[in-house]
Amino acid sequence: MLETQVQKDMGRNTKKGERSLRLYLARHQDEIEAAQRLRYRVFSAEYGAQLSGPPGIDQDEYDPFCEHLIVEDEVRQEVVGTYRLFLPEQVPNVGRYYAQTEFDLSRPLALGSRVMELGRSCVHPDYRQGAVIVLLWSGLAEAMGMWDIDHLMGCASVHSTDGPALGALYRSLEQQMVPAEQRVFPLRPVPGFDSDAQVEPVELPALLKGYLRAGVRLGGEPYWDPQFHCADFFVWCDSRLITSRYQQRFLDPVVQGK
Repeated sequence: MLETQVQKDMGRNTKKGERSLRLYLARHQDEIEAAQRLRYRVFSAEYGAQLSGPPGIDQDEYDPFCEHLIVEDEVRQEVVGTYRLFLPEQVPNVGRYYAQTEFDLSRPLALGSRVMELGRSCVHPDYRQGAVIVLLWSGLAEAMGMWDIDHLMGCASVHSTDGPALGALYRSLEQQMVPAEQRVFPLRPVPGFDSDAQVEPVELPALLKGYLRAGVRLGGEPYWDPQFHCADFFVWCDSRLITSRYQQRFLDPVVQGK
C-alpha cells in the first residue's frame, strides 16, 4: 500500500507545535469520511459552496468509485490534506469523468491514453506552507506508476465573479495552453468573460500557480460553476512531468481545487 512517513519541524516528539505527517490511500470508510469533512470545511466554510451529502461532509456520486489520497497529522490525529483520484477503470460506474460535466473533452480524450482525474483537492488552513502538497504530489507520482497512468487532468478553481478580469487572466496565460488540437470547451461560459478586456487580471491562485510551474497546461477558456461560486480552468499534464525533481516546485502555499 502506498504510504510514506515524514517528520516536519522537530520530528516525532510530541512537544507543542510539532507535527508528524503520514501519506496514505484511504482503505476504510471512516478515513474517507475524515477527508470529506476536511473538504466540507474548506469548500463550504471558506468559499460558501453549496454541497451535497450529510451535514458537515462533502460527498457526491463519484466518491465511492475514487481513490482518496490523504495526509494525516498523526500527532493531532487529523486529516490535513487530500486529493481524490478517479481512475479510467472506474469511469463506466459513473458514466463520465467529473470534468466532463463542465467541459467538452472530446479532443484530449481522443488521444486514447490512460487518464487519471484529480479532484476535490484541499489543504487544512493551518498546513498551507508547502509540506502537505509536496507529500500529496509524491503520492501522485507513486500512484501514476502503480496504475500505469499517461496523463493527469482536473479542474483548478479561481474564486472570482469578475468576467473581464478572468478574461485578462486567461489572456496572460495563453503561453501555458495545450496545443489547439487538445483544447476543451466550457459547457457554461463565465458570465461577462472577455479575453480582450483591458483590465487587471485576477490574482493567480496558489494551486494553479503551482500547477503551471510544474509544467501543467491549461485546456482552454474556463467554466462557470455556480455551486462553488468560481471559474474552473481545465488542467492537463503528461504524467512524466510529475517526478521527484518537480515536487519541490510546490512549496508555495496551496489551498484547493475541485
